[in-house]
Amino acid sequence: MAVAVLRAQFDPQIGQYMYMPTAFNPAAAGEDDLMKVSGMHRMQFTGIRNAPMTTYFSFYSAFAIGKTRHGAGIRFMNDRYGLFSNQTLHAQYAYRQRLGKGCLSGGVELGFVSVGFRGDSVNLSRLSGSTYHKADDQAIPTGAETGMAFDMGIGVYYTAPLWWAGISYSHLTQPSAQLGDYASVKLRGTFYAAGGYTFRLKNRKLAITPSAMLMTDFTGWDLNLDLMFAIKERYRVGAAYRIASNVALLFNVDIISGLTLGYTYELPTSKLLLESFGSHEVYLAYGFNILKPKRTNKYKSVRYL
Repeated sequence: MAVAVLRAQFDPQIGQYMYMPTAFNPAAAGEDDLMKVSGMHRMQFTGIRNAPMTTYFSFYSAFAIGKTRHGAGIRFMNDRYGLFSNQTLHAQYAYRQRLGKGCLSGGVELGFVSVGFRGDSVNLSRLSGSTYHKADDQAIPTGAETGMAFDMGIGVYYTAPLWWAGISYSHLTQPSAQLGDYASVKLRGTFYAAGGYTFRLKNRKLAITPSAMLMTDFTGWDLNLDLMFAIKERYRVGAAYRIASNVALLFNVDIISGLTLGYTYELPTSKLLLESFGSHEVYLAYGFNILKPKRTNKYKSVRYL
């Protein structure tokens, strides 16, 4: 009996990560005293069959207990690529403490990961005549298989009037999902380090907000470098570069007070450019200040200046 163990980077790429930090850091729950619901849909490498497609959903709320501040919420991810499909569901909690001119928070998330494989879509006819594989190989599932495992992540996050930064580690328990009798998928932990700064210009209607995010499972890594321009505290446009991977254009706008829409278009810098029409990402979020209600729902965030 043979057992196949698959190890690979599990977490998908995110273009507008700076606007959805709870997707990779639970300590960001409740940031800026907000109650916020956000979603993101990403279509990667369009034009290629079975290309990755990812949907994120996040909801969190800040709250106070006496003089202490906290944040709690949930996040959900649905990711499909090739014959695999992944779903995650996590509950997040963050303890938030005033520090200097900003707020330092530590967070944890607990939940589950589900890994699926569409074995009924495997084309076994291509294995005929192979000296390494057999068309009736029992290690290849003939039907749909799904495995589930407990998951955990931790993070630290700091936000100040002009800058933000955070580190986090997902899949702390390195969960292993069993797919049938012969295969399993073991998830490596993923480390994130992200941050950004806001440069105010003499023209008060303009600001520059560079940011960066490093993502690694200590076998492979991604580094995102972004440069955004904020106009009238409402419109944000910019460009991004993912090392040895792709270039992107980003757009983000406040439609009405608290309601934000974003779009990212990416082009690969590798030979995938010959096969793909690029990647598309749409982001939508609504948030409002819950701990300090004002006459309007307008709020300020270091990333939305």
